[in-house]
Amino acid sequence: MALVVQKFGGTSVGDADRIRAVADHIARTRRSGCDVVVVVSAMGRTTDDLIRLADEVSSVQPPREYDMLVSSGERVSTALLCMALAELGVAASSFTGSQAGIVTDTDHMKAKIVDIRAGRITEALEAGKVPVVAGFQGVSTERDVTTLGRGASDLTAVALAAVLGAEVCEIYTDVTGVFSSDPRIVPDAHKLLRVSFEEMLEIAAAGGRVLQLRSGEFARNHHVPLHVRSSFTWEPGTWIVEEDDSMEQAVVTAVVHDVSQAKITVARVPDKPGIAARLFRALADRSVNVDDIVQNASVDGTTDISFTVPRTDLATAVEGVSGHLADLGATGVTSDVAIAKVSVIGAGMKSHPGVTATMFETLAEEGINIDLISTSTIRISCIVREEDVERAVRALHRAFDLA
Repeated sequence: MALVVQKFGGTSVGDADRIRAVADHIARTRRSGCDVVVVVSAMGRTTDDLIRLADEVSSVQPPREYDMLVSSGERVSTALLCMALAELGVAASSFTGSQAGIVTDTDHMKAKIVDIRAGRITEALEAGKVPVVAGFQGVSTERDVTTLGRGASDLTAVALAAVLGAEVCEIYTDVTGVFSSDPRIVPDAHKLLRVSFEEMLEIAAAGGRVLQLRSGEFARNHHVPLHVRSSFTWEPGTWIVEEDDSMEQAVVTAVVHDVSQAKITVARVPDKPGIAARLFRALADRSVNVDDIVQNASVDGTTDISFTVPRTDLATAVEGVSGHLADLGATGVTSDVAIAKVSVIGAGMKSHPGVTATMFETLAEEGINIDLISTSTIRISCIVREEDVERAVRALHRAFDLA
């Protein structure tokens, strides 16, 4: 039988009624002739509640204990879903990340998968059961519970789909698919029926919140077709697949924004080889992910370097840079949280000139100033003021006729 991996997010299993609805959908998938492996997130805002409780208890949160705490939410979901399946006469077994054989490195809170030993999952399938796996977690090579980072239940599902040779990995969420822009900001945004892995990775990296970035990378690298769809309507959603060269690509597929970043500027850095390497090594050693980088033209032998980081990493990044100012020969470091990123993305940009000009002209007509610019072959991103970003998104969506 064909194997399908189905992942259900927190809103999909948010309460008892939702869990029963998910169980019914899994049972119908089984009746259609497919084997099913299920991955679930914690119910609703359980993880946020656990983090809030930790903050109330202590300002000191050892990473090992943090992972032990926040991984508990998914275990509740797995057990409850198995009970709901049993009510429908479907045999199911729950598995923690450790029991599912997901082995990670020792980097707590954002561990990376190093191996999957899915023997127990295979045994459950052979016994005619539905394995229900706790997402977002694994066990380290030192046998400690680890978590894979927020939103990483997607990654659990994709990794299992790759190892088990699943026909498709279905990502169920509270939206009906991937849209040309955020429908809350652009009411006439439309659902994309099909996007390439490359486009989806750019959408995720630029702020699209439908699919976790690492899961998209894993799916692309291991050729796992993804189907993003809603667990509230069960209608077909968006397929994320290999790019098909035989099909004409849209010039611009989506306009995406991100308000989760902050900008850091290191002033008067000596303009000589090795300085930038030292600066970004200091950030890498603190596991800070750097996004856009701009280095100004040299004046009197010095330059300013600006870059963006996640706001959650801002304090760590500023501390890391400040501790190396003397070593770098820089005069100071400043930060700005009132920024946002707006991006246009489309595989057709590779062969169509004029997208950059249209983007800049549109922003200029709206009186929106551009702070930083970064590009890839299928993406153009601009850093603007946070208060301008929604207006920028709507204007660009109109300019590229995406309604």
